[in-house]
Amino acid sequence: MPDDAALNQVFAALSDPVRRKLLSRLDGQALLVKELAAPFDISLQAVSKHIQVLVKAGLVRQERTGRVSHCRLDAGPMHEAAVWVNRYSKYWQDQFDTLALWLGEAPPKPKRKSRRKS
Repeated sequence: MPDDAALNQVFAALSDPVRRKLLSRLDGQALLVKELAAPFDISLQAVSKHIQVLVKAGLVRQERTGRVSHCRLDAGPMHEAAVWVNRYSKYWQDQFDTLALWLGEAPPKPKRKSRRKS
């Protein structure tokens, strides 16, 4: 079970569209901060602040050599978040099964017995 504080940091980091785009740009490659910031219409300082949020959440590794800073994706913490989210997939999977049945694409499934704790 992931640490709640770490999971909170990952979800907070992923909640911002700029940070999600930064992670997408790092998929499969390491980039200099300046390269990472190039397509964004915000200051280099603002991009650096977003990178620091990603570093704090463990999603980005930053390696400095003098004044040069390379960033790399570390997807490990996202895996923990995905595991947490996946625990709830049963709730939306039932909706997909019902839709498929309605569309005539799947044979009917027997209803599951509901478990209630007393």
